[in-house]
Amino acid sequence: MSIDVNNESGWEVDEQSVLDVARYALDRMRIHPLSELSVILVDADAMEQLHIQWMDEPGPTDVMSFPMDELRPGKEGEELPQGLLGDIVLCPEVALKQGGTAGHSMDEELQLLTVHGVLHVLGYDHEEPEEEREMFGLQKRILDDWRAARGLEGPSPAPTTR
Repeated sequence: MSIDVNNESGWEVDEQSVLDVARYALDRMRIHPLSELSVILVDADAMEQLHIQWMDEPGPTDVMSFPMDELRPGKEGEELPQGLLGDIVLCPEVALKQGGTAGHSMDEELQLLTVHGVLHVLGYDHEEPEEEREMFGLQKRILDDWRAARGLEGPSPAPTTR
């Protein structure tokens, strides 16, 4: 799996954990190992510009996803297509605020947002209540399993993004 993490935010973050949790989520979703994903960390001003440009909403947001080849999770026994998953854009400044409000660290929030972004590039959404239950349930299971595999204590942080 080719995953590029590019920190343009000016914030010091645990880039390895962002890479690790993205890889874990993609493996868990049975994405072809030669598929490509880009994760970019940006400052609040750059995120606000993207938020205005693509969502027509003011202010910075926590995560934005830009799917490319519309790859979907693989099913057992089927050949997995490979391709460009797309881009996930994260904002550490917003993650710090959200994490602080929710009682966890910026890095934990970035891990949560990374999985959230991965699910979005794979076609998951949370506009409707049933979609939200499915996406946030899957997000929690992936994060809990990833944390357990690394010996991290406690459950994954509760979702802070809607």
